[in-house]
Amino acid sequence: MTALLETAGLTRRFAGLVAVDAVDMRVAAGAIHAVIGPNGAGKTTLFNLISGIDQPSAGRITLGGQDITRLPAYRRAALGVARTFQNIRIFGAMTVLENVLTGLHPTLHATLPEVLFRLGRFRREEAASIVQARAALDLAGLANEAGLKASALAYGDQRRLEIARAMAGRPRLLLLDEPAAGLNPAETLALAVLIRRIRESGTTVLLVEHDMGFVMNISDAVTVLNFGRHIFDGAPLEVRQSPVVIEAYLGHKVAARLAEGATVGVRGA
Repeated sequence: MTALLETAGLTRRFAGLVAVDAVDMRVAAGAIHAVIGPNGAGKTTLFNLISGIDQPSAGRITLGGQDITRLPAYRRAALGVARTFQNIRIFGAMTVLENVLTGLHPTLHATLPEVLFRLGRFRREEAASIVQARAALDLAGLANEAGLKASALAYGDQRRLEIARAMAGRPRLLLLDEPAAGLNPAETLALAVLIRRIRESGTTVLLVEHDMGFVMNISDAVTVLNFGRHIFDGAPLEVRQSPVVIEAYLGHKVAARLAEGATVGVRGA
């Protein structure tokens, strides 16, 4: 499959710490691709580099063949990169619909005078934005909550609101940072359905997640990081059976026992 996102030698150093260490990664267009690894493996730092929140010390990032390594976050958003965060970031005093509309800002072009005087281009963009925002809410299963205050939503619905906001601009690439964190089993199942619907809509999904059952059930491909280094790539079944991955999570002694035929479940750390 054609790659939508590629990183080559991607590195981020913080003083004496190398958080991301020469990572090469290829995310196929139209895939659900997971990044896993123990705590401190560099997963969120990798997301920050891809989304433009942080800048690499070395290496390159390409999106659809275009080098975006030095582009600021807002330029990447305009090119179709959207993301959510580990901790929920919503505007609680705004309505659900208004929250989603904020995600469309990178796609708008009306000037300040056009906004202040509500001139033609602004009115057209405003009407189109509302249609797009409502479509994103419908995708996320929140169409009936559009007029509610965002703070009134249940935790799982707030997670879906963040995803709807990220999807409002119809991104090419959606980065989900621990989307299942704090969800109960029913909410996690609903999230899996939503992510598959997002992929079916034409958006490539790259996610970081600690819930290994969720990752293995939903992903087409998995990249494993450990201490900032890329240690394995493969299909979910290959990752589950890899001694290298098992050692990263559970230690070399357990990995050795598994290689001898013992059975131990792999759980996120």
